[in-house]
Amino acid sequence: MENTLEGDNYFDGDETQLKFQKAILKLPEKQRLVFNMKYFDEMKYDGIAEILGTSVGALKASYHHAVKKIKKILVND
Repeated sequence: MENTLEGDNYFDGDETQLKFQKAILKLPEKQRLVFNMKYFDEMKYDGIAEILGTSVGALKASYHHAVKKIKKILVND
């Protein structure tokens, strides 16, 4: 699959990664923090809750909203 994408003239991984990073930067600060900790750092909600001093439920909601916003930004750009 990777070789197919890399060899595809219509797919530019660097451009996609740049759009993804720009979408993350458009998130409100708390959603960006939660998204980065969960997605990139692969932290569990319990650990994030301890660091940020908030509930697991609130974190799950923040992550869910962040993912929806990122998808919307990527689709519309």
